[in-house]
Amino acid sequence: MRARVAVALATVYVVWGSTYLGIAVSIRTVPPLLMLAGRFLVAGLLLYLWARRRSPVRPTALEWRDAAISGGLLLLGGTGAVAIAEETVDTGVVALLVGAMPLWLALFDRKRLGTASLAGLALGFGGVALLVSPGAAAFAPAALVVMVGTMCWALGSLASRRAPHSDPLVGTAMQMLAGGALLVPAGLLHGEAADLQVPSLESLAALAYLVVVGSLVGFTAYTWLLRHARTSLVGTYAFVNPVVAVLLGWAFLSEDLTQRTLLAGSVIVAGVALIVIAPKWRARPAAHPAAMPVRAR
Repeated sequence: MRARVAVALATVYVVWGSTYLGIAVSIRTVPPLLMLAGRFLVAGLLLYLWARRRSPVRPTALEWRDAAISGGLLLLGGTGAVAIAEETVDTGVVALLVGAMPLWLALFDRKRLGTASLAGLALGFGGVALLVSPGAAAFAPAALVVMVGTMCWALGSLASRRAPHSDPLVGTAMQMLAGGALLVPAGLLHGEAADLQVPSLESLAALAYLVVVGSLVGFTAYTWLLRHARTSLVGTYAFVNPVVAVLLGWAFLSEDLTQRTLLAGSVIVAGVALIVIAPKWRARPAAHPAAMPVRAR
């Protein structure tokens, strides 16, 4: 199990770090929310058909409701905020702002952090602050959008973990389908119908990468981790993804990579290391057994 957790965590580290670049390229000729709707509807349908072939489980109405809640928070609220912000802000900066997500997890999960975990969070956020502090006022609106998105992602992660699913893969596919369906009216309300055009081959290639690697591989690994690893460990991806995103933005999009960026990235990785080696979170007593996370059967 430790080896599986390590592989899944490394997958989320690298894959989701690269999706910031994929989103930036795909939204060059495709509106952000409608692009995400296509991404998750296609990925969700493929995963659902494959998962149902290997599992006789038929999802219940309650499971579809839970999928709509968690999928809406994760994909519409979380990923949607990232795509909208990337229209005006560098991918590396957006990824660094997403680094605040573990703080919201700590607040919403009602757990008490140990000293090492607190030190890791402080060090990680210190690195984020060091990297994004110059010129922060210039992207304040986009930063606010991303911060709201990180809150949605934290709430969606906890909702996903606590929602019982007879088959985890079916549950993941249901989240993608529900989130993708919610992104369609959100995109229309955002006025994206007027921006539709024939997408470039570059955008289509980036969208295909997001469907196969970012969604089918990355999102499946993430939802599996939520049921098999402690929340504080899963949340560390938010510190590693920015480092990957900053490097890819510099290499492929000519985004700035300064000494400050390198120093801040090193501090963020140090914070991740502290959280990874920290003792498990000590849970406060729950008022009712239903308040405790549900493990996959």
